[in-house]
Amino acid sequence: MTRVRIAGLAVGALLLAAATLIALSFQRPGVVDWSPEEIAAIRSLWIGSLEPLAPDPSNAYADDPAAAALGQALFFDTRLSANGKVACATCHLPDRSFQDGLPLARGIGQTDRRTMTVIGAAYSPWLFWDGRKDSLWSQALGPLESAVEHGGDRAFYVHLIATNYSADYEAIFGPLPELALVPLHAGPVADAKLSEAWAGLTATDQDAINRVFANMGKAIAAYERLLLPGPTRFDRYAEAVLTNDATAAASLLNADEVAGLRLFVGQAECIKCHNGPLFTNNDFHNTGVPAVVGQAPDPGRANGVAQVVADPFNCLGNYSDAEETACAELKYMVTDGPELAGQFRPPSLRGVAERAPYMHAGQMADLETVLEHYTAAPPAAIGLSELEPLGLTTIQQGQLIAFLRTVSEP
Repeated sequence: MTRVRIAGLAVGALLLAAATLIALSFQRPGVVDWSPEEIAAIRSLWIGSLEPLAPDPSNAYADDPAAAALGQALFFDTRLSANGKVACATCHLPDRSFQDGLPLARGIGQTDRRTMTVIGAAYSPWLFWDGRKDSLWSQALGPLESAVEHGGDRAFYVHLIATNYSADYEAIFGPLPELALVPLHAGPVADAKLSEAWAGLTATDQDAINRVFANMGKAIAAYERLLLPGPTRFDRYAEAVLTNDATAAASLLNADEVAGLRLFVGQAECIKCHNGPLFTNNDFHNTGVPAVVGQAPDPGRANGVAQVVADPFNCLGNYSDAEETACAELKYMVTDGPELAGQFRPPSLRGVAERAPYMHAGQMADLETVLEHYTAAPPAAIGLSELEPLGLTTIQQGQLIAFLRTVSEP
């Protein structure tokens, strides 16, 4: 009897211990103890909350498969450069999340800013770090004429289209203009000779060239609109939380990753700028990022607003397909004020762990440096920083980085 009682007690103790472990497993942080506010934040970040891409009223060909096919060919064509060696894909490499991993982009020469990924870029009303372009198609045109990126000019590109892509182009956009009297090189660029050649063209010829040039951008944009992020481990975890699948949730994120997520939507306030399914609000912020050593501080948005207003390829320009009423972002944007100095557009954090270095000119080599900066919140090199010291511990910074890696799967 004694043995039986002892055995019974042992079995009971084992059953009690097992039940306790099971109960504890369902009480692990991040499985069932999220507050309603935190669950709402997780839902907002989940890729399942990403709305279908809206039409671009400024680009009538934005969702035309034929235009996307032409745009893809142009995106990878190194002939679209002064030296025949630079394509859009030179800086936007598909195997590197459509960026290049360099502090400063390199084409014909070296730029003064970092390459941004084009994955999900079609969702943003502003392009480039400073928002100097207001559509994906007008953004594609900027590097083509940049002396340090593609180094080309409008007449050159139109002749290239006529020589190599005429059938595809005309099937989408209609007949190409007569180019017999258009020089091989001309455009409103920094080069004095090319600018003079452009000034010598008639207004009709300039308009015809501009229209083909704009259509090139619209085709490239149609391709880039297809470059969208896929689900990550965080998204699978978010779905498990939203469906109350505690078993799946417990297997997807470890304790540090869950703690990092809790910090991200809470104490660390990351979600203020990096919100929504793309982890960016696509607005502009001054976060006190230091200037590049040896260079003057970058004015950022303060210069970008003037450039987008003056851009002939903006939403209100002659080459946009939009009605004026569809250009509210451009018409009502903030165009002046001291707050614009040093502001930059926060990039999407999807894939962020694979996209070092960081900030608009690659000033920070790794995520550890980024978190140290946000924790300390130093004064801005130009303008007024929005940051306040977060006081995060080293452990908390590591937890945030652990979480960021969960949104960085290919």
